[in-house]
Amino acid sequence: MLKLMLRKLKMGRLTEKVGNSLISKISSDLPASFRQSLQIRHLACGSCNACDWEMTALGNSLYDHQHFGIDFVASPRHADLLMCTGPGATQLVNAAHETYEAMAKPKWVMAVGDCAINGGVFKGAYASAGGIDKVLPVDFKVPGCPPSPDDLMKALLGAMGKKVHSVASRS
Repeated sequence: MLKLMLRKLKMGRLTEKVGNSLISKISSDLPASFRQSLQIRHLACGSCNACDWEMTALGNSLYDHQHFGIDFVASPRHADLLMCTGPGATQLVNAAHETYEAMAKPKWVMAVGDCAINGGVFKGAYASAGGIDKVLPVDFKVPGCPPSPDDLMKALLGAMGKKVHSVASRS
Protein backbone atom coordinates (compact mmCIF):
# COMPACT_ATOMS: atom_id res chain seq x y z
CA MET A 1 0.00 0.00 0.00
CA LEU A 2 2.88 2.32 0.80
CA LYS A 3 4.28 1.67 -2.68
CA LEU A 4 0.97 2.73 -4.22
CA MET A 5 0.86 5.94 -2.18
CA LEU A 6 4.44 6.84 -3.08
CA ARG A 7 3.76 6.06 -6.73
CA LYS A 8 0.72 8.37 -6.71
CA LEU A 9 2.71 11.18 -5.09
CA LYS A 10 5.48 10.74 -7.65
CA MET A 11 3.10 10.63 -10.66
CA GLY A 12 0.93 13.51 -9.51
CA ARG A 13 -2.55 14.16 -10.84
CA LEU A 14 -3.37 11.98 -13.82
CA THR A 15 -6.40 13.89 -15.03
CA GLU A 16 -7.03 17.56 -15.58
CA LYS A 17 -9.15 19.42 -13.04
CA VAL A 18 -11.66 20.78 -15.52
CA GLY A 19 -14.89 20.10 -13.69
CA ASN A 20 -17.48 17.66 -14.93
CA SER A 21 -17.16 16.66 -18.55
CA LEU A 22 -20.10 15.49 -20.61
CA ILE A 23 -18.78 13.39 -23.45
CA SER A 24 -21.32 12.17 -25.98
CA LYS A 25 -24.65 12.79 -24.29
CA ILE A 26 -26.09 16.22 -23.62
CA SER A 27 -28.93 16.76 -21.17
CA SER A 28 -31.13 18.18 -23.95
CA ASP A 29 -30.96 14.73 -25.61
CA LEU A 30 -32.62 13.13 -22.56
CA PRO A 31 -36.32 12.33 -22.60
CA ALA A 32 -38.35 14.72 -20.43
CA SER A 33 -39.04 11.98 -17.87
CA PHE A 34 -35.32 11.71 -17.05
CA ARG A 35 -35.12 15.40 -16.20
CA GLN A 36 -37.40 14.87 -13.20
CA SER A 37 -36.16 11.55 -11.86
CA LEU A 38 -32.95 9.54 -12.23
CA GLN A 39 -32.47 5.98 -11.00
CA ILE A 40 -28.84 4.99 -10.43
CA ARG A 41 -27.14 1.63 -10.05
CA HIS A 42 -23.68 1.80 -8.48
CA LEU A 43 -21.06 -0.63 -9.81
CA ALA A 44 -17.74 -0.96 -7.98
CA CYS A 45 -15.14 -2.26 -10.44
CA GLY A 46 -12.11 -2.78 -8.22
CA SER A 47 -11.96 0.62 -6.57
CA CYS A 48 -10.20 1.57 -3.33
CA ASN A 49 -13.66 2.64 -2.02
CA ALA A 50 -12.83 6.35 -1.68
CA CYS A 51 -15.24 7.26 -4.51
CA ASP A 52 -17.80 4.87 -3.06
CA TRP A 53 -17.74 6.69 0.28
CA GLU A 54 -18.17 10.03 -1.48
CA MET A 55 -21.17 8.59 -3.31
CA THR A 56 -22.58 7.42 0.04
CA ALA A 57 -22.35 11.03 1.28
CA LEU A 58 -24.87 12.03 -1.40
CA GLY A 59 -27.58 10.61 0.86
CA ASN A 60 -26.78 12.70 3.92
CA SER A 61 -28.82 15.73 4.90
CA LEU A 62 -26.37 18.19 3.34
CA TYR A 63 -26.64 16.87 -0.23
CA ASP A 64 -29.94 14.90 -0.03
CA HIS A 65 -29.98 13.37 -3.51
CA GLN A 66 -33.63 12.31 -3.16
CA HIS A 67 -34.63 15.98 -2.87
CA PHE A 68 -33.50 16.36 -6.50
CA GLY A 69 -35.28 13.21 -7.74
CA ILE A 70 -32.15 11.04 -7.72
CA ASP A 71 -32.25 7.59 -6.15
CA PHE A 72 -30.01 4.52 -6.00
CA VAL A 73 -31.65 1.21 -6.93
CA ALA A 74 -30.70 -2.37 -6.14
CA SER A 75 -31.27 -3.84 -9.59
CA PRO A 76 -29.79 -2.75 -12.93
CA ARG A 77 -33.19 -3.53 -14.48
CA HIS A 78 -34.58 -0.45 -12.70
CA ALA A 79 -31.61 1.84 -13.42
CA ASP A 80 -31.23 4.65 -15.94
CA LEU A 81 -27.59 5.41 -15.10
CA LEU A 82 -24.71 3.13 -14.15
CA MET A 83 -22.18 4.91 -11.88
CA CYS A 84 -18.87 3.04 -12.10
CA THR A 85 -15.97 3.41 -9.69
CA GLY A 86 -12.58 1.74 -10.00
CA PRO A 87 -10.26 0.95 -12.89
CA GLY A 88 -12.23 -2.01 -14.22
CA ALA A 89 -10.59 -4.97 -12.52
CA THR A 90 -10.12 -7.89 -14.90
CA GLN A 91 -12.08 -10.16 -12.54
CA LEU A 92 -15.11 -7.83 -12.80
CA VAL A 93 -15.20 -7.25 -16.56
CA ASN A 94 -17.83 -9.95 -17.17
CA ALA A 95 -19.95 -8.69 -14.26
CA ALA A 96 -19.76 -5.14 -15.63
CA HIS A 97 -20.94 -6.32 -19.07
CA GLU A 98 -23.78 -8.36 -17.54
CA THR A 99 -24.89 -5.40 -15.41
CA TYR A 100 -24.82 -3.06 -18.40
CA GLU A 101 -26.76 -5.53 -20.58
CA ALA A 102 -29.39 -5.99 -17.84
CA MET A 103 -30.26 -2.28 -17.94
CA ALA A 104 -33.26 -1.16 -19.99
CA LYS A 105 -32.72 1.31 -22.83
CA PRO A 106 -32.05 4.21 -22.83
CA LYS A 107 -29.08 3.73 -20.51
CA TRP A 108 -26.05 5.81 -19.58
CA VAL A 109 -22.71 5.15 -17.89
CA MET A 110 -20.86 7.59 -15.63
CA ALA A 111 -17.18 7.07 -14.79
CA VAL A 112 -16.59 8.36 -11.24
CA GLY A 113 -13.03 9.24 -10.20
CA ASP A 114 -9.62 9.12 -11.82
CA CYS A 115 -9.43 5.32 -11.62
CA ALA A 116 -12.64 4.87 -13.62
CA ILE A 117 -11.58 7.49 -16.17
CA ASN A 118 -8.04 6.34 -16.97
CA GLY A 119 -6.91 3.78 -14.38
CA GLY A 120 -5.67 6.33 -11.81
CA VAL A 121 -3.11 4.92 -9.41
CA PHE A 122 -3.84 1.44 -10.80
CA LYS A 123 -2.89 2.44 -14.35
CA GLY A 124 -0.66 -0.20 -15.89
CA ALA A 125 -1.40 -2.78 -13.18
CA TYR A 126 -1.72 -6.35 -14.42
CA ALA A 127 -5.27 -6.76 -13.02
CA SER A 128 -6.61 -3.42 -14.29
CA ALA A 129 -8.38 -2.66 -17.55
CA GLY A 130 -7.04 0.91 -17.31
CA GLY A 131 -10.40 2.62 -16.95
CA ILE A 132 -14.02 1.64 -17.28
CA ASP A 133 -14.21 3.19 -20.77
CA LYS A 134 -12.13 0.22 -22.00
CA VAL A 135 -14.93 -2.05 -20.78
CA LEU A 136 -18.20 -0.07 -21.19
CA PRO A 137 -19.29 2.90 -23.33
CA VAL A 138 -18.89 5.89 -20.99
CA ASP A 139 -21.22 8.88 -21.43
CA PHE A 140 -20.17 11.08 -18.48
CA LYS A 141 -16.91 11.53 -16.56
CA VAL A 142 -16.40 13.03 -13.11
CA PRO A 143 -12.66 13.54 -12.42
CA GLY A 144 -11.05 13.59 -8.98
CA CYS A 145 -9.37 11.27 -6.53
CA PRO A 146 -11.96 11.06 -5.09
CA PRO A 147 -14.42 13.58 -6.52
CA SER A 148 -16.30 15.48 -3.84
CA PRO A 149 -20.01 14.84 -3.27
CA ASP A 150 -20.58 18.40 -4.53
CA ASP A 151 -18.87 17.49 -7.84
CA LEU A 152 -20.94 14.31 -8.07
CA MET A 153 -24.20 16.19 -7.49
CA LYS A 154 -23.26 18.83 -10.07
CA ALA A 155 -22.53 16.08 -12.62
CA LEU A 156 -25.78 14.24 -11.89
CA LEU A 157 -27.87 17.40 -12.00
CA GLY A 158 -26.05 18.51 -15.15
CA ALA A 159 -26.89 15.16 -16.74
CA MET A 160 -30.54 15.78 -15.83
CA GLY A 161 -30.42 19.27 -17.33
CA LYS A 162 -30.68 21.09 -14.01
CA LYS A 163 -28.39 24.00 -13.09
CA VAL A 164 -26.96 24.16 -9.57
CA HIS A 165 -23.86 26.20 -8.75
CA SER A 166 -23.09 24.68 -5.36
CA VAL A 167 -25.27 22.03 -3.81
CA ALA A 168 -23.69 22.22 -0.34
CA SER A 169 -24.29 25.98 0.02
CA ARG A 170 -28.04 25.93 -0.66
CA SER A 171 -30.26 27.27 2.11
